[in-house]
Amino acid sequence: MKQYILALDEGTTSARAILFDKNAHIVSMAQNEIPQYYPHPGWVEQDPMEIFACQYAAMTECVAKSGIRSEEISAIGITNQRETTIVWEKATGRPIANAIVWQCRRTAELCEQLISDGHAPRITEITGLLPDAYFSATKLRWLLDHTEGAQARAEAGDLLFGTVDTWLLWKLTDGKCHFTDRSNASRTMLYDLDKGDWSDELLSLFNIPRAMLPKVLPSGCMYGETEFMGAALPICGMAGDQQAALFGQGCFEPGDAKNTYGTGCFLLTNTGSVRVKGDGLLVTSAASLEGEPTCFALEGSVFTGGAVIKWLRDELRLIDDAHDSEYFAKKVPDSGGVYIVPAFTGLGAPYWDMHARGMVTGITRGCGRNHIIRAALESIAYQTEDLLSAMSGKAGFLGALRVDGGASSNDFLMQFQADISGIPVIRSPITEATAAGAAFLAGLTAGFWQSRAELSELTSGGTVFEPKMSAAERSRLLAGWHKAVHACVEM
Repeated sequence: MKQYILALDEGTTSARAILFDKNAHIVSMAQNEIPQYYPHPGWVEQDPMEIFACQYAAMTECVAKSGIRSEEISAIGITNQRETTIVWEKATGRPIANAIVWQCRRTAELCEQLISDGHAPRITEITGLLPDAYFSATKLRWLLDHTEGAQARAEAGDLLFGTVDTWLLWKLTDGKCHFTDRSNASRTMLYDLDKGDWSDELLSLFNIPRAMLPKVLPSGCMYGETEFMGAALPICGMAGDQQAALFGQGCFEPGDAKNTYGTGCFLLTNTGSVRVKGDGLLVTSAASLEGEPTCFALEGSVFTGGAVIKWLRDELRLIDDAHDSEYFAKKVPDSGGVYIVPAFTGLGAPYWDMHARGMVTGITRGCGRNHIIRAALESIAYQTEDLLSAMSGKAGFLGALRVDGGASSNDFLMQFQADISGIPVIRSPITEATAAGAAFLAGLTAGFWQSRAELSELTSGGTVFEPKMSAAERSRLLAGWHKAVHACVEM
C-alpha cells in the first residue's frame, strides 16, 4: 500500500527530507546543512551541486532509516528557498557559476537604475513585485553579464535557468523535466500574474532569452518521475517555501494568514482570486492545484528574522544555543529601552531600503547581555507587526495569526508577538508546515488525500497565545521601535 508522502524541503541553510503518514505525522526526517559563501560584503552564494547533494543525501537517509520500502511512497513534493538563481548547461547539467542566493544584494545598483529609469510602476503592475535585488531577474541578468560567453550561449539555447525547485526537479528526473510552478515563477520578477506566463515585455527589458526559462505549471500537478531506491516515484507537487507554508497551515480561505519565522519572516494572507494592491507589500501566486484558477496572496517579507538569533550565537557569542535566547530574555522584565534593527542585508517590507544596515539604539550603562538578547527577539516581533499593520484592511485579514518555523517554538517571542500586535497567535500543531504544504500538494494530486476539508482537520488546533499587554504600553514600545527604524533608514 502507498502509505507515505515524501517532502523535500530545500531551505536557505539546510536541505531536509520528511516522510509524512496519512495523519500528517512525521515518520522520519533527515537534514543536511548547505554551505554558504560570502565572496564580498552583501554577497551570498551557494554551490548548486552541493544544494542537490545535500538534498539527495537527506532524501536517502530519511527513507533508509525509516525502515519502509520506497514502493510504499505515494508521491514526492518539493518546496524550496525562493528567488535563488541558478544557470546551468543544458547538455551537461553543469552550473556555469554558483547560485546567487535570495539574500544577495549585489544587484542593488541595477534595481536603482530600473527605478530611476521609470520602470518600477510597470514592473509592479505586471509582477506584483517591487524592483529589488531580492528577486531573480536581476540576479539572472548579472550571471549573464559576468560569465564569459553566457549571453550568447543562452541565446543559442545552450543554457537553462531555474530557481531551486526547477534545479532539483531537473536533477531528479535526469534532465527530462524543466518546469517550475506558479508560486516560484511569481518571485522572479519576470512573470505576468494576470496572464499566468512569462512576460515578453520584461524578458525584453532584461534581455533574457525565453528559451532559458522553465515551463510554468500549477503547484499541484504531475511533474515527472524520479528513480529512487528501485522505485519510480511521481513528483506531484512544487511550491516556494512560503506559499507551501500557507498551504501547510490550512490557510485555504481568503483572509487566512500565516507567518513563518525562519531565516527571514514571511507573512502571507490568502486573497483568493482577487489580486489586492500591495502598497509596500507584494502580490504573489499562492499554491493551487491543476484545473483550479490562480490563487493570490499578499506578502510581506522580513529579510532578517530568526537569523538574528543565529547572529547572537555565532557572531556575538552571547548564547551557546538558539534555544537559550528564551531563557535569557525572560531574566529581565524588558529590554531596558534597547532596540535592535537587524537590517543586515537591508530592510524588506514595508520599507524596501536595500542599503539600510543594522543598528542598536538605546544603550545605557545598565544595559547587559540579557537586554541585548531580549531586544534581538523583540525585533522579530516588531518587524512582523510592521507587516501586519501594512496589511490591515487590505486583504480581509481575519484577525488571528497562524505561525510556524523554527523561532515559533520560542514561547517568549510568540507571547510578545501577540502582545505587540494585539491579536491571538496560533502555533501550528504541525511543526514542519512548509514541508507539510509540499506533502499536501503532492498528496492531493496523487489521491493520497481526498480534499482540503480532510487536510483542515489535520491542521486544526495548536497552541494559542492571547495578547495581554495594555494598549498604552503597546503604543509606547512601537513608538520607540519606529524611531529606531527611521534612524536606520536615514543613515
